Amino acid sequence: MKPFVVACIPAYNEEKSIARVVIEAQRYVDRVVVCDDGSNDLTGLIAERLGAEVVRHERNVGYGGALSSLFERAREIDPDAMVILDADLQHDPNDIPKILSPILNGEVDIVIGSRTLNESNMPKYRRMGLRVITKLANKVSYKDINDAQSGFRAYNRKAIHSIILTERGMGASTEILLRAKECGLKIKEVPIEINYDVERPSTQNPLVHGLDVVLSTVKQMSIRHPLLFYGLPGVISMLISLFFWIWTVQTFATTRQVITNVTLIAVASTLVGLVLLTTAMILWVLVSVVREVR
Repeated sequence: MKPFVVACIPAYNEEKSIARVVIEAQRYVDRVVVCDDGSNDLTGLIAERLGAEVVRHERNVGYGGALSSLFERAREIDPDAMVILDADLQHDPNDIPKILSPILNGEVDIVIGSRTLNESNMPKYRRMGLRVITKLANKVSYKDINDAQSGFRAYNRKAIHSIILTERGMGASTEILLRAKECGLKIKEVPIEINYDVERPSTQNPLVHGLDVVLSTVKQMSIRHPLLFYGLPGVISMLISLFFWIWTVQTFATTRQVITNVTLIAVASTLVGLVLLTTAMILWVLVSVVREVR
């Protein structure tokens, strides 16, 4: 029996390219679903007229919000596989079979179209930023991923129903890897080519993009490992405060004077340590309760 495959496309003000992406994707899948993320142009209408199903957001909520809606719709459709690609033609729809192949063969649960597995025309600043972000993501998810931010991915039914997104920004790509690891999903990368010459009417500043991803990853790390993320700095802060308290007491015992700066450091480090340790304990308890409920 032929597998039922859906292509999902997050789109924001992509009226110039959405038609070609939809038409070419339809050659390889059974249904195309476009999330019109609050576009103020004809993106949604064009996709709908070409036979795609359109999920509309009243306002722009971000890339992660669009992905969340697409995953939710995919769970309702319940296909054998879902492939997600961008609407701006950076991703070549003709690579869809390559992305889907390991999924349909039952090899893995998730396939990532990696921009770093072959010689590509990626600008140097993008390559450097991607390397930094991927190394950060590798510390909290899969250790051997080469492109943690690629949006060209395929998922099998198990992955579709396992991954629930909360991130609304560009950090959603990393959150998917974190949740996939927690669920024990198998993952694989395949090489793809990227077109960086496309016109992008709503491109986010690369620096803002990178900062969004880094902050999102740090947030996910703090939630998943609160004792390490907050507890360890809290203990270090308390040890520092102990050193300065001893200094303060010894000075007072010998001179009957208080060194103001030393005492202030002791007080400040004590307060910081207590706040960090309290935060670590509260988050650890909350996370434990949530995991038990799940």
